[in-house]
Amino acid sequence: MEIELTALHWIYVVFIALIIGFMVKRRDTTLICIIGIFLLALVATGSLASSISGIFNSFIFAITELMSTILIISIIVAMSTVLTKSGINDVMIAPFAKFIKNPTLAFWVIGIVMMVISWFFWPSPAVALLGAVLLPVALRAGLPALGVAMAMNLFGHGIALSGDFIIQAAPKLTGDAASIPVGDVIAASIPLVITMGVVTTLSAFILLKRDMKLGRIKADNEGFVQDQTMSENLLTLAQKKFFAVFIPIAFLLDVVALSILKLQGGDATALVGGTAVFILLILSLVAHKQQGLEKSTGYLIQGFQFGFKVFGPVIPIAAFFYLGDSGFNQIIGDYLPKTSLGIVNDLGAALAASVPLTKEIAAVTLTGIGAITGLDGSGFSGISLAGSVAKLFGTAIGGGTATLTALGQITAIWVGGGTLIPWALIPAAAICNVSPFELARRNLLPVTIGLAVTTIVAMFLI
Repeated sequence: MEIELTALHWIYVVFIALIIGFMVKRRDTTLICIIGIFLLALVATGSLASSISGIFNSFIFAITELMSTILIISIIVAMSTVLTKSGINDVMIAPFAKFIKNPTLAFWVIGIVMMVISWFFWPSPAVALLGAVLLPVALRAGLPALGVAMAMNLFGHGIALSGDFIIQAAPKLTGDAASIPVGDVIAASIPLVITMGVVTTLSAFILLKRDMKLGRIKADNEGFVQDQTMSENLLTLAQKKFFAVFIPIAFLLDVVALSILKLQGGDATALVGGTAVFILLILSLVAHKQQGLEKSTGYLIQGFQFGFKVFGPVIPIAAFFYLGDSGFNQIIGDYLPKTSLGIVNDLGAALAASVPLTKEIAAVTLTGIGAITGLDGSGFSGISLAGSVAKLFGTAIGGGTATLTALGQITAIWVGGGTLIPWALIPAAAICNVSPFELARRNLLPVTIGLAVTTIVAMFLI
């Protein structure tokens, strides 16, 4: 099928380059994104009124898509606030504080635990489960909040999600598109996931330690939990110890329920969020007694204020990138060519169709296709295209379909699933109270190094 690239595709490419350039220069991208949305709508519709409306509609679409994430972060923040104010948090973290005594241990322990939990339940609920407990431990051990966010993000949304060995949603999509068994995709992805994970996390840790040593990143103890109101004498020591045991058990029961009921993604996040709401209400009533009803509302308000404050700068950039996928038709209308699979998928397919076929170029191209299709921030929307292209390339060069499929899957998810696209990595950034844009900048070099090395390794495996 011939891919037709229109002015809309090239406008999108230009603004992607501008957005990345502004982010690298540490400048705000809101204006650039809004102009990009306006121009795409104007070129598509030819109507000034529709173009102006398109800006507002794109914001509504982005907020709707991100709402579940906004809610879970807001609720976890509200729950963590009452944990800190009542002093329960100090009792909860005491056992971990004895074990995690320095920044190195904090980075790797948090990362590995995050990876294991994310294999079973995906990263977003895992961030919610771990963040409230392990963030203050890591901060006290001297690891900056940005380092905590990097560990949770790279190990969860990177390593665990790109392999997806347990839930197998990703390899099922790519395997079906490439017409090969899921097992073949998983087997081919194992060496690539290991390579990508080891190279990226080591690079990130080395760069983090270097910048900490040079004073570019300071290890402070003023992260999200510490920024909350100081502990008050609201509970007895016995009550604090009871809730310090009760709360982890409640979330552990969530983990059991997730496994038994086979909940994942949004359903898993909803269960964790609902549990956090009940914990918030119980603690408010016990700690504040007669004022418990009013205090519980106050904690929720604080959480929502935090959530929307964090997400506010991200809405415009998310709105722009959603236009690269199915959001275009819903926001602007059916103005793309009839054969279009969405702007980013069209660009990826066009790239695949324009290169000669050798195993080296095939590997580089699949990495490029994965990166391009990951730009919409989901990580999953373009992996079917990666599987289809891998099948074509594998047939043309006489083998390597599974490896190419796995490479495209890994690249798309590392880029779009939550390590480079700012709104996709918001859960980790918000829990740690760091800028998602700063987290994306910190991840850029390690992830790029990892992708380069993983692509080279794939060349030898094809």
